[in-house]
Amino acid sequence: MNLIRQKTLAVVLMLLLVSPLLSGCWDQLEIDERGIVLGIGIDKSDHTLAKPEDVINHPSGKVLHITNVGLIKISVQIAVPGRIPLGPGEGGGGGGGGKTVWIVEAEGYSIADALTNLQQRISRPLFFGHLRIIVISETVARLGIEDMNDYFRRNPEVRRTNWMVICKGKASDVIRASPQLERFPTLYLVTTMEQSVKMGRLPNDSLGIFWSAVSSKGKAGYLPYIELMKNDNVQISGLGLFTKNKLVAITTTKQIIYYMGIVGVKKGGGEGYVKPEGINNYFMFQSRTRKSRFDVTVRNGEPRVRVRTTIEGNLLSKSRRAIPINREVIDAIEKQIEKQDIKRYKELISMTQTAGADIFGFGEYIRARLPEYWNEHIQTSDHWIEQYRKLHVDVELDVHIRRVGMKAT
Repeated sequence: MNLIRQKTLAVVLMLLLVSPLLSGCWDQLEIDERGIVLGIGIDKSDHTLAKPEDVINHPSGKVLHITNVGLIKISVQIAVPGRIPLGPGEGGGGGGGGKTVWIVEAEGYSIADALTNLQQRISRPLFFGHLRIIVISETVARLGIEDMNDYFRRNPEVRRTNWMVICKGKASDVIRASPQLERFPTLYLVTTMEQSVKMGRLPNDSLGIFWSAVSSKGKAGYLPYIELMKNDNVQISGLGLFTKNKLVAITTTKQIIYYMGIVGVKKGGGEGYVKPEGINNYFMFQSRTRKSRFDVTVRNGEPRVRVRTTIEGNLLSKSRRAIPINREVIDAIEKQIEKQDIKRYKELISMTQTAGADIFGFGEYIRARLPEYWNEHIQTSDHWIEQYRKLHVDVELDVHIRRVGMKAT
């Protein structure tokens, strides 16, 4: 009798343990039943009042002052499942030819408002799990992107590894571009960013890293700044510097490399010509590795930062004038690179100080290593912005040429 009870109890327990597993797909939604969003472009609308068909969340004919931007326009790139190519050849997907993405636009007084209006025009629920890039126009970024950051941070489907970029002109033009190297325009943009990071030409600045920076008390955020060129090519033209959630300045393309040298991004990839003093010749130098260190101190009641950067690289070429490349010439090249790059590093730091954007994170170093000074004199991000404008920064640079090629002259 006891044996029967034990077996019955074991069966009941097994059913209780297995039953939760049987309900695992109760809320399933097939991939072809979703509106898969690949990219989003955000522009300031040309209108001041929402169109009647875009009025869903508020009374018609009323302007809502929700953000500093006013009425915005979003351009959403949605994948067409039946036309997604699966193989290497043309038309490798199940649906044959035709465009692989569908561009849909809507307007609203916030990003949530615009996406709600957009959903009314699409039969399938929008899904952001495959979102790869968010493109924001320079006009919107200068007015402020706090609303966009808040919406995407609250959305659990948006991955922190996505990219957010600032573009010159209209973001809708970038979203609509059709480059020849990729079947999906979004993949072309993402590949451009990721390959630039791998080649040491762009710091890794995914969405999560940017959000962490703008939320910090002692560091400012930055985003890649891109331009749409001829034939729908995209060029990375600098970094957009932010004070909190507003774009305040834009660097040049070359200053991206100087920024990476100051913060010590290990992978090097910048090239440039150098002409040593006393030598009538130009040499092309390419950095290969970087290493940087920040030292923070307090002198006369004021914080000071010393940046020590070490760069190793190679000589790629020289001008036509024949000259043997010996130790003396190499030393002259290294000294000239150090001299001119220290000047350019200081120019970049001065530019960020004028803008009040500490993209290097000097404030976080002071906050971590001098907590008593921070808690007594700074405390908040607003106070650090003012302190950063007058911060004294010393720069030291040590350059080493490791390879000059197989030719001696």
